[in-house]
Amino acid sequence: MNKGIAAVAIRMLALAVAATVCLPAVARAQVLVDPALTVSTVVSGLSQPISMAFIGPNDFLVTEKATGQVKRVTNGVVAGVVLDLAVNSNSERGLLGMALHPEFPAVPWVYLYNTESTTRADSNVATQVPLLGNRVDRFVWNGSTLSFDRNIIQLRAFQNDHNNVADPTLEVFRGNHNGGVLRFGPDGKLYVIIGDNGRRGWNQNNLEGPAPDDDFGGPEPDDAHLTGVILRLNEDGSTPDDNPFHESGAQLGRKIGGALGEEVGANLQKVFAYGVRNSFGMTFDPKKGDLWTTENGGLSFDEVNHVPRGFNGGWIQFMGPLSRVGEFRALEIAAGTGANGPNGLQQLRYPATRISETPQDAKKRLFDVPASHPHDPEFSWKRVVPPAALGFIDGTALGEQYDGDLIVGSAVARTANPGHLYRFRLNGGRNRFEFDDERLKDTVADNLANDDLTESESLLFGRNFGIVTDIQTGPDGNLYLVGPAGTVRRISKP
Repeated sequence: MNKGIAAVAIRMLALAVAATVCLPAVARAQVLVDPALTVSTVVSGLSQPISMAFIGPNDFLVTEKATGQVKRVTNGVVAGVVLDLAVNSNSERGLLGMALHPEFPAVPWVYLYNTESTTRADSNVATQVPLLGNRVDRFVWNGSTLSFDRNIIQLRAFQNDHNNVADPTLEVFRGNHNGGVLRFGPDGKLYVIIGDNGRRGWNQNNLEGPAPDDDFGGPEPDDAHLTGVILRLNEDGSTPDDNPFHESGAQLGRKIGGALGEEVGANLQKVFAYGVRNSFGMTFDPKKGDLWTTENGGLSFDEVNHVPRGFNGGWIQFMGPLSRVGEFRALEIAAGTGANGPNGLQQLRYPATRISETPQDAKKRLFDVPASHPHDPEFSWKRVVPPAALGFIDGTALGEQYDGDLIVGSAVARTANPGHLYRFRLNGGRNRFEFDDERLKDTVADNLANDDLTESESLLFGRNFGIVTDIQTGPDGNLYLVGPAGTVRRISKP
């Protein structure tokens, strides 16, 4: 890999590439702050594992990003390949998220988020995807293999941004900001997160154009521009009629009119939250049932979010607290532009100089859908760390003091940040974090540089874990972490 490509891949947080480029930085042994806890390797030698799902004690399925394979691991041994899909794994694409039906195994459905390859074979070529190449599909588990049942939804994958700094007419192909995490909520609904895919339309709070957003239409959230959102779907892919924008989506669709209006209205009805840049982490609080996510900023203000229904995260108008939009603007402008496009904001059609200078102006420029709510993050880092997976400790297996805490992993593995784990304690209402460090009472770690721990020292839970793309409490109450470098690890108390 040449140095230019590597630099772009790391900047875009391409998980698998970052894992490969920075592997020497995480060769050190994993260390936990609490000496009463230990780390052990459950299985190693996997190929870029991304997500896992327990199907029994000491028995789980795991997805592999680039091979398109779902493997079964039983008692720490790979028992075999239970499914092999042809995927496009360019940048952040591939076989990503997985979720079991809430009544599994009585209802033997397994849901997978995967990026389709047009070659019918595994590919890492940016252009070898359909326009709607990000798929959520449902499979049936028969006890030993998975077989296709139905498609749940198809989402945007193909990216041609035409935004080379030297010549904006040149094609710039990307494969980033696909999201890909799947979770069933306590309401029995399927939640799907997809990043902005580099789009700059209504769902990204850009009402000023240009229009169309790209070669395929927009900026309205038609099928090709349903990005930067969290979707809430029924188990068969249909739309729940109690979604937050069910009525307002229908109204907007009628206002637009015609086939486009019908498409836009139906899509908004599927949306639970919007204004999302990109996320590698989504989970539900086992104590209360609320939704939480991580979100990667451009080059500033990475976030941990509590996501109520109708959430508008603010992107692209702001990242981090709305009150600090001026700092967000200054940091992104200072980042400048790279050889192939803007560093943080990605699109020349929305350069950092367009970011609002005041919170009042930023709020006025949001896509204001009835029943939507602009929402500050519960925590953010001023300069990128950046975060990936997050998961709750559910139970007292690690000690009563950890029950209900939220653990956040890293989206990079490099010298300054070889894979930090962070621990967040929730308040009594479980909608805010509690901090011992007075500097964090403003909910922002004002760190001094990328990957810097300043003001995050009290949150540190572990070091040297590399990239972590899934965090789950297992049937035994221990904490399991998936690392694309090839492992599943377990944190436990001897």
